[in-house]
Amino acid sequence: MTFIESLMQASRDTYHVDPVVFAVLYLASVPVFYYSLFRVIRALAKGLRSEATRWSTIFLCAVVAPFLYVLVVGRNIPWWVYAIIAVLVGRGAYSVIARLRGKAGKPAS
Repeated sequence: MTFIESLMQASRDTYHVDPVVFAVLYLASVPVFYYSLFRVIRALAKGLRSEATRWSTIFLCAVVAPFLYVLVVGRNIPWWVYAIIAVLVGRGAYSVIARLRGKAGKPAS
């Protein structure tokens, strides 16, 4: 337990990023993530493009919020952390696009 606490304190001191704040943002965005994904798919199935766009924006905010915290608050962060963030966000965007293309092509039941 002391090892984890020392790692958390080291990230606060070195990078100015609080792991607890990151975890809270990440966990708080999960319900918003899934609900907005559900609403985007439903809107596309009904042919409501403007509603799909609105919920896609909310979805994007839910995905990016914890990582945006690191990018805004963090200092002296190594380049590979930025690369990992880019890969995670890119993978999430690719996954959503693939799901939406699969759901949008199916007729509404």
